[in-house]
Amino acid sequence: MGASVTALIVLAVCSFACAARVETPEQLTAQAQAAPLDKQPELYIKAAQAQLKTADDLYNAGKVDDARAAVNAVVSDADKATDAAAHSHRRLKNTEIDLRKMVEHLRDMKRTLNFDDQAPVQAAIDHLEGLRTKLLNLMFGKRK
Repeated sequence: MGASVTALIVLAVCSFACAARVETPEQLTAQAQAAPLDKQPELYIKAAQAQLKTADDLYNAGKVDDARAAVNAVVSDADKATDAAAHSHRRLKNTEIDLRKMVEHLRDMKRTLNFDDQAPVQAAIDHLEGLRTKLLNLMFGKRK
C-alpha cells in the first residue's frame, strides 16, 4: 500500500511539472531558431499553432489589432517551418499536414469575424496554401 501511495504522489508531481511547462509562442520560436535544421520544422510549426490559438483567443476577446499581429506571426513561423523542411528534406509531409490543419482553423476563424477583419485572415490562408503547394511540389513534383 505504501508503494502505491508513493507512486500516486510521484505521478501527481510529474503532472503538475508538465502542466507548468507550457511554453509561449515566443519561447517556441526562440527554441526553433537555436535548434538544428532538422528539428526546426516541428518547433516552428508548434510556435505557429500556439500563435494561431492566441490569435483566436484575441479575436474572441475583441482585441483585433493584437489578433492581426498574432496571425502575422503564424505566417512568419509557417514560412520558417516550410523553409527548414525544404532545406533539411525532413518532415515535409508532417509540415504540409500541419499547415493544412492551420488553414482549416483559419477558415473557421474567418467565418466568425466581421467583414472588415476578414481580409488579413484570408491573406494568411492564401499564404499558407502557397506554402502547402511548395511542400507538395517538393514531395511529388517532377525531378530534373
